[in-house]
Amino acid sequence: MAFVTDKEDLKPGLVIFRRGDLQTRDWYCRIRLPKATRYKTIALKTPDITTARTLAYDHESEIRFALKRNLPVFNRPFAAVAKDYIAEQKLRALRGEITLGRVKLIESVVKNQLNPYVGKTQIDLIALDRWQNYPSWRRSLGQGRMTRHGNVRQMTPAERLAAKEVAETKAKEKLGRVDKLPEANPKPEPTEWIIVSDATIRFEMKIYRAIINDAISKQEAPPHHRIEGMPSLEKQRRDAFTLEEYRRLHTHARTKWVPAAKTKTARWYRDMVYQFVLIMCNTGMRPSEARNLRWRDVTEATDKNGQPVTVLSVRGKGKSRQLVAPTSNVGKYLDRIRAIAVSTALEAPVFSSATGKEERTLYKMHIADLLDNANLRVGPSGILRATYSFRHTYATIRLTEGVSELLLAEQMGTSVQMIQEHYGHVDTIKHADLVLQGMSDWEPREPMVPPEEKETVQVKRAARAKRTTEPRKPH
Repeated sequence: MAFVTDKEDLKPGLVIFRRGDLQTRDWYCRIRLPKATRYKTIALKTPDITTARTLAYDHESEIRFALKRNLPVFNRPFAAVAKDYIAEQKLRALRGEITLGRVKLIESVVKNQLNPYVGKTQIDLIALDRWQNYPSWRRSLGQGRMTRHGNVRQMTPAERLAAKEVAETKAKEKLGRVDKLPEANPKPEPTEWIIVSDATIRFEMKIYRAIINDAISKQEAPPHHRIEGMPSLEKQRRDAFTLEEYRRLHTHARTKWVPAAKTKTARWYRDMVYQFVLIMCNTGMRPSEARNLRWRDVTEATDKNGQPVTVLSVRGKGKSRQLVAPTSNVGKYLDRIRAIAVSTALEAPVFSSATGKEERTLYKMHIADLLDNANLRVGPSGILRATYSFRHTYATIRLTEGVSELLLAEQMGTSVQMIQEHYGHVDTIKHADLVLQGMSDWEPREPMVPPEEKETVQVKRAARAKRTTEPRKPH
C-alpha cells in the first residue's frame, strides 16, 4: 500500500503503521486472519508508538478470541456488504453463471429497498427478526402510484403538504408576486394505486437472505444469524373480472379500442389482442400455455351429446394436457385469428407477432393499454390486473355456474386444493340461498323451471297426487 509509512512488524501477521495520505500522526494496525488471506485494519487513535503497540496486541487477542467462538471480526454496514455481494455477482455474470439482467435486478432491489431498510445497520447486528419483519415494512411503503411513466412512491401527508407549498412558492416567484395565484385546473396525470405483490416481496427477501448468509460465510456476521426458508406471507386474493366487468371489457374493446387504432399495424395488434382476451377468458389457459400453443394443437371433436367442441392440447409448467371449449365461441375466435394470421402452418404459433414470430410477451403492453382504456386495470384489492386475471375470471365464472371443483381442476391443469384456496369465496355467492336461509326479510325463491319443462313437472306432480289419493286395489 503506497500510503503506508513508518511500518513496523510486531509479529507475523501483525503490523502497525501510519498513513501517509492523511495529516494525522495516529497509528493503525493491520491484523491477518488465521488460515485466510484477509486482513482487518483498525485505527488505534494514538500518536504514541508505545501505546499503539499495546493496543495492537490487544486487538489481535480480541480477534483470536472472536474467531475461536465463531464471532464476527468485521463490523461493516449492510450497504457495504451488499456492494461486495453485487461485485461478486457481476463476476459470476461474466463467467456465464447468471445473466447480467439478474445482476441489474439485484442492484435495483439493494438500492431501492434493502438499503433504505437496513443499509446503515452494522451487518453483525442484523438478526433474524429484522428479516422476518421485512414484509410488513415493505408493504407499509410499497403502496405506490403507477403513472404512465413509471412507479412513484406514495408521499406521506407531510411530504404532500411540503411539496404543495414548494410548488406554490415557485409559481408565485415566477409570476413576480406573492399576493394571489391565478386559478388553474391542470389535467391530472392518470394514476393507479397499486399494492406490492407477495412474489415481489419474496424475490427481494431471497436477495436479502443471500447477502446475510454470504456475510456469515466470510465471518462478517455471527453464524446464528443465518437465514433459512421463507416466512409465510398473507395470501392476497387474485383479482378476476366480474361477469359485468368482462362484458364491459370486450364491448369496449370491440366498439372503441380496436376501431381507434391509428395505423394498420396497430389495428392488427388490437384485433389480435381482442381475440386473445376472449379466448383466455373462455378457456382458462395459463399465459405460458398460450405462448406455446401451435395450430397443430387445435382440433375439433364432439361431446357425448353430439355438440361440437374445440380441443386445445396445451403445454406449460412442464406438463401437457387437453382442455375443451365450445366451438360456438372459442372456435369462432380462432377462425378470426386465422383470417389475420401471418401463417397458419401446423408449427406456427397461434398467438404470433405481426411478423409471424412467437409473441414472447403475449401482448403485455397492449393488454395494459386496453385495461387502462376501459378503466379496468386495478382490481378491488388494488392489485394491477394483467393477463393472468383472465384465467382467474374463467375459474370464477365457471364455479359460479356450478361446475364442480374436481372437473374445473382437471380442465385448468391444477389441483382441487388450489381451486379451493384461491376461489373459495365463490361458494358463498353460489350458495347464497342456503347461507341466508332463515334470516329476517329473506324469502328464498323456488328454483326457476324452463318453460319447456313446466308441463312435464306438472304431469309428474299430478301423477304423484293421484297415486297417493287413490285407494289401493285389494289383493
